[in-house]
Amino acid sequence: MHFEIIGELSAIETIATGSGIRELTRLRKRYGRGRWRKRKGFGRVRLPSGEIMVAELHWYEATGIGKREFKIKRFL
Repeated sequence: MHFEIIGELSAIETIATGSGIRELTRLRKRYGRGRWRKRKGFGRVRLPSGEIMVAELHWYEATGIGKREFKIKRFL
């Protein structure tokens, strides 16, 4: 699903780090080596229909690489 994040993310937590990430090999091949973390937080998103909703988001993040592969886990 395509969406746009509006504003800042809040209540950001780290879910997993390093070898605790199942997709670590794929992330390193695609984006490069880094200290990868799987994170979650809450934010407002604009859906393709134009509707704005609050959602729980999950993504991967690494120092020097940035935030990658956002996905909506649930709407609040």
